[in-house]
Amino acid sequence: MSRPVTLFTGQWADLPLAELLPKVKEMGYDGVELACWGDHFDVQAALNQEGYVEGRWELLKQNDLSCFAISAHLVGQAICDHIDERHAAILPSQIYGDGDPEGVRQRAAQELIDTGKACRKFIDAGKDYMSAREQVGIGAVVNGFTGSSIWHALYAFPPTDQAYLQKGFDDFATRFNPILDAFEAVDVNFALEVHPTEIAFDIASAARAIEAVNGHKRFGFNYDPSHLGYQGVDYVRFIREFADRIYHVHMKDVWWGHGDGTVGVFGGHTDFTDAR
Repeated sequence: MSRPVTLFTGQWADLPLAELLPKVKEMGYDGVELACWGDHFDVQAALNQEGYVEGRWELLKQNDLSCFAISAHLVGQAICDHIDERHAAILPSQIYGDGDPEGVRQRAAQELIDTGKACRKFIDAGKDYMSAREQVGIGAVVNGFTGSSIWHALYAFPPTDQAYLQKGFDDFATRFNPILDAFEAVDVNFALEVHPTEIAFDIASAARAIEAVNGHKRFGFNYDPSHLGYQGVDYVRFIREFADRIYHVHMKDVWWGHGDGTVGVFGGHTDFTDAR
């Protein structure tokens, strides 16, 4: 079968899922990648509320749509990040809590572990709603971010040696290996969207992240070339390097080199949407 083309619901989290899905169908998609924010997919309800995952599937099937991935970008960002007040805007209140950085990181890690379990439960329930064609080759994947304790050292000044950077990869491994082991226990893959501010943001850092977790088979990538091209990263080579670890794809492109020359790759501390 051809691969299903689905819409990531994260950018439409202001709309209730029941209102969004008819629009998704009208746009011609085969299904959705459900975000774990807004009302689209509630991890704790999926685990603890009887009939919740079946209800999500009923809603999908009412609109002749399917789902093959759950996404936890916002919670994932907090696991390795240096936590500050910006995270309060993207995290559920029960995860951000009192804002104590290590507490936030620990709660975020547990929520991601729970997301793997909820994903497994959701995908298993979906077999009663999917056609035989839809079930061919289906796996279970949680897409997301990791955050990074060394993103602030990107430019390597003050001079930054490899020992300093290695501490960041070691921190990532310490925090993510238990998560990946939990994903292994429920047969779910974690797909990092390689992206600025994550532990992996290009080919070299992606390879180093794999090495940091000793090649854990549950660690792979949500391939999105839009985060690579403007950095000057060879986004075709990324596929060739990591084909066996690409568990999900975002089909997005990016337009670069068309500003007025006043703002470069690092953004100039302008608004995120500033076209300069």
